[in-house]
Amino acid sequence: MDVSSGDLNAPHSMGTTIIGVTYDGGVVLGADSRTSTGMYVANRASDKITQLTDNVYICRSGSAADSQIVSDYVRYYLHQHTIQLGQPSTVKVAANLVRLISYNNKNMLQTGLIVGGWDKYEGGKIYGIPLGGTILELPFTIGGSGSSYLYGFFDQAWKEGMTQEEAEQLVVKAVSLAIARDGASGGVVRTVTINKDGASRKFYPGDTLPLWHEELAPQDSLLDILSSASPEPMIC
Repeated sequence: MDVSSGDLNAPHSMGTTIIGVTYDGGVVLGADSRTSTGMYVANRASDKITQLTDNVYICRSGSAADSQIVSDYVRYYLHQHTIQLGQPSTVKVAANLVRLISYNNKNMLQTGLIVGGWDKYEGGKIYGIPLGGTILELPFTIGGSGSSYLYGFFDQAWKEGMTQEEAEQLVVKAVSLAIARDGASGGVVRTVTINKDGASRKFYPGDTLPLWHEELAPQDSLLDILSSASPEPMIC
């Protein structure tokens, strides 16, 4: 967005990194936390993994407003669906609702989404719904601006039959790699693991993530140094 030109309505870049991975028994979803508006970081600790039902979550990328409103609509419809059926929604039903809304509004929405969850009929499932409203069932999928740096890594690192711990470590490593290379991805890493026992969230602060080639280690800011130093007594 070129602010100097005075055109505040000009298109601006939006970036993120979102990941969904299946493992033997469930799925792991992961995302960074940076919400950017062009060169400006609007929110450095946003939560891009949104709960749709107890057993289904969605990762959001692209326009935050568009992805949030799609998530809100789908959550409402799934709540009604659950009441009518008397049982939790399947992952496929949730993903197809996201696909339906995305496709019917493809000329107005700028959002790519990943739906993941577990149900008693098909187990852990991951669905990718990119721009335009296509739906793809995949063993793993990645999205957002940081995904450009991760396709080759996932081709090499992902494998069938991974354990939960291996899948969680893979997702955290992948997001940290994207953060290292993609200027629009950053902040902390959040993950959600969903299996027959339910959903569990994990949080990885930015200073605990591994450093990659030419990355600089985090340094204390001037405010941190000043706040930790004991104030000297005033002498009158």
